[in-house]
Amino acid sequence: MGSITRTLANNLTSSQGVDTNNFRNIIINGDCSIAIRGTSTSGISGDGYYTCDRWNVGAGSFGTWTQTQETDVPSGQGFTNSIKMDCTTAQASPAGSSLIYLEHAIEGQHLQRIQQGTANAQPTTLSFWHKHTKTGTNIVELLDADNSNAVSGSYTQSVSDTWEYSTITFPAGTSGTFDNDINRSLRIRIIIGSGSDYTSGTLATTWQTTITSADRYVGQVNNADSTSNNFQITGLQYEVGSTATDFEFLPREIQEARCARYFQRIGGSMGQYRFMPSTGMSWSGAAHLATLYLPFPMRTQATTSYSGTWTLSGTSADEAGSTPGATLQTMDAGFSSSFPSNYPYRFSWVTTGGSAGKGILIYTDANSPTLQFSAEL
Repeated sequence: MGSITRTLANNLTSSQGVDTNNFRNIIINGDCSIAIRGTSTSGISGDGYYTCDRWNVGAGSFGTWTQTQETDVPSGQGFTNSIKMDCTTAQASPAGSSLIYLEHAIEGQHLQRIQQGTANAQPTTLSFWHKHTKTGTNIVELLDADNSNAVSGSYTQSVSDTWEYSTITFPAGTSGTFDNDINRSLRIRIIIGSGSDYTSGTLATTWQTTITSADRYVGQVNNADSTSNNFQITGLQYEVGSTATDFEFLPREIQEARCARYFQRIGGSMGQYRFMPSTGMSWSGAAHLATLYLPFPMRTQATTSYSGTWTLSGTSADEAGSTPGATLQTMDAGFSSSFPSNYPYRFSWVTTGGSAGKGILIYTDANSPTLQFSAEL
């Protein structure tokens, strides 16, 4: 699938910044169908990406949670998955500065159709399905990272543990343009719980050019006040205009390619590519160098990590069952940020023996070993 998928991914990346009918939803993985990292993570009490791709948790002193990708979805809407936050340790009396939320970050080049900061700036609309145990008001905030501006909107969970549909239209922002680059320009922040530092004023439903903390999340209910509480959401669509349209379903291979721009995982039972060979050579008796081209281009030079034991097939039996070296390095230090990259990555392996100058093949055919590449915003 090498050259075909790389060409597909390049074409997709280019089209995401163009205002076309086929890509009106600016959110990637709004249907929560892609979860390369896994489908369940427990013990969450801090920031991180845990299950569904492109959905980050921001958490500070607001209980403990389990996040799962679920098959529980609103009936008859075409969805197959949702993302769920299950409160496992309650926080009924949060500190004033405490906060927990789900967040989706967007590159500036994907936002140019909004024409933010110009006389032609457009309103935008967020639509989604939600199922929360706690009834009442919840807040969604748009954070303009390029200009330190923000605006908030609210929605209501009317009936406990019932799928409901909401839309929020945000006014046009005429102060400060989005940078036309690959960096984070906008964050869509869905609040789960908030301390009093953010709720004691008047909700900022127009753009704040100087953000007042007390006006950001006014009216937000505490979805963490009981271990019986769940916070579930799917079908998130963010688009230009003041009217919500039907959710834009994309083929799975397109969704995977779009998500892979930010995160790729090779190997592992939940990985995209369980068997991914890499060739190289031994430069000493116990040290080996291998290179790997990623199947999809990434947003920028990735941060790499690994787990488990991979297999080396070479000239000696003692080259098998090896463990990667502690540092995974990129081969090309002169990476250009002007276009997506699938430049090769260089890995060092250390084994108990081998023959200098001999060729090797590195691969996995088990469930546990992984190589991970992150270029999240």
